[in-house]
Amino acid sequence: MYYHRIFAVETLIMEQEAWYKDWFNSHYYHLLYQHRNEEEANAFIETLVHYLNPAKGSKMLDVACGKGRHSIALADMGFDVTGIDLSAESIAEAKLQESATLHFFEHDMRLPFQKNHFQFAFNFFTSFGYFNTRNEHDESIRSIANSLCNGGVLVIDYLNVDFSEKQDGQSYVTTLEDVNFYIKKWHDEQHFYKQINISDAQNQVPRYLYTERVAKFYLSDFSEMLKKQGLEIEEVFGNYRLQPFEVNTSPRLIILARKS
Repeated sequence: MYYHRIFAVETLIMEQEAWYKDWFNSHYYHLLYQHRNEEEANAFIETLVHYLNPAKGSKMLDVACGKGRHSIALADMGFDVTGIDLSAESIAEAKLQESATLHFFEHDMRLPFQKNHFQFAFNFFTSFGYFNTRNEHDESIRSIANSLCNGGVLVIDYLNVDFSEKQDGQSYVTTLEDVNFYIKKWHDEQHFYKQINISDAQNQVPRYLYTERVAKFYLSDFSEMLKKQGLEIEEVFGNYRLQPFEVNTSPRLIILARKS
């Protein structure tokens, strides 16, 4: 009972505070997600670049870049790339790869950054929807829009709420190194949740508990937020092969919007 009371209190604290600040800087976050599908991610980047056909040397902004794997891939393709992320630990590691055409900064996406500077901005793999209020999300879109030149393009890669609701409600255990991750997923009317209960694999001693929370933003929500900041949606795709978006069957909501 005491164990569960501790976790209940911690969950409440994490939901009230900015849960992503501690979690994204955590060793356990990087351990849990270290085996993300690199092949799929790289294929998506290549497909997207082929579709966008940017000029060599185009200035690109990778918003919520993490350790910079996609920024690095884009720089290797011949573009001038800047990655920003709130996680000091991730940016410190990403900076080890910096070059004349690859730059990283610790930065909150809600705050202004290099006004009218980039031809392209990207927000990959549901790196949005974490904040407590709609106003904070509007601030993020505003900051990204202001960082784009006129005619610049923003690509947002988000989950498809209607599809994800059907996949949710899972519980499972993953063991990595000496750590058990007990993972539970659920959702309510406004958010998706993913609770990660971390314990020692040998003696089951609890270490930490984190609860991820992502807002349920539909295409109509993004259309409203983007239009408010002078961005018009031009294309909407439903998966990483850039096939058309189908509200009931597409796993992703990938939006291409242009600054007027």
